[in-house]
Amino acid sequence: MMSSFGDDLIAAISEAAEHAQGTSQLARTHTIEVPDVRAIREELGMSQQAFASAYRIPLATLKGWEQGRRQPDATASAYLSVIAGLPDAARDVLRMAAS
Repeated sequence: MMSSFGDDLIAAISEAAEHAQGTSQLARTHTIEVPDVRAIREELGMSQQAFASAYRIPLATLKGWEQGRRQPDATASAYLSVIAGLPDAARDVLRMAAS
């Protein structure tokens, strides 16, 4: 006799297999719009160092994003969208928070 946990595990594996095959009606897919970090930085006319410093993004993280080794997560993507739309306001808020 299989336990409730065993039944749940088999059901979860079946759902995962259906999702992988594209036949699942249960799984949800979340798509994150990833901004073009390099384009945002270049539009602002900033070096990587200046952009990273102004917006408090670790330089290694910024370089990873720009070189395609990593992608911003949902929170970082939202922050980059704010920077793209309101670069001065984003810097001002960060300056106020630091003082």
